[in-house]
Amino acid sequence: MQKTIETFDLKQLTFNQDNLIPVIVQDIRSKAVLMMAYMNKEALQKTLDTKEATYFSRSRQTLWKKGQTSGNTQSVEALSYDCDADAVLMQVKQRGVACHTNKMSCFHNPIFNEDKTLDSNILFSLYNLIKERKNRPKAGSYTEYLFQEGLDKILKKVGEESSEVIIAAKNQSPEEMTNEISDLLYHLIVLMVNENLEFDEVLNELNERRK
Repeated sequence: MQKTIETFDLKQLTFNQDNLIPVIVQDIRSKAVLMMAYMNKEALQKTLDTKEATYFSRSRQTLWKKGQTSGNTQSVEALSYDCDADAVLMQVKQRGVACHTNKMSCFHNPIFNEDKTLDSNILFSLYNLIKERKNRPKAGSYTEYLFQEGLDKILKKVGEESSEVIIAAKNQSPEEMTNEISDLLYHLIVLMVNENLEFDEVLNELNERRK
């Protein structure tokens, strides 16, 4: 039988000697691992009650709600625990970036990577980064410049990049097409963020069309 928030008992979990349990946080849309933090029973119960991520700070010895000051909150969509019941996987909808260094994920320091496949999460990461630029402008950023100029400037760039994609295709230049399509996708995402259009809305529409 599937457990619900109402029926779940925290006693089913094994907390460590400090009465904490590690929580791996994953973006439910992109499947990217965002961060790892700790919860005590109170933080986990608060998370279950509000469906907003709340953790326990080991340095400050207090609860903290993710994004309370930065605005980069996490809406909890799913929770599960491992086979030993001593670790939790929490799937969230991330608003903004997850890491305090302004990176999308806390796991951004590579040691090695033998997998040469492409990062399928790049569009989600780019969307969240652009959204962060809008909410917390960075001086000298081209993205900030576009938001400052406003809708007309963004639309002009979308039009220009669309035309350049067409020209590249007519020139039968794969390299040129790659560059121009990348530019167009970037400016389309800027437009989405500017108009408060969530990525999920577009993906849901595409999913419905596929059906």
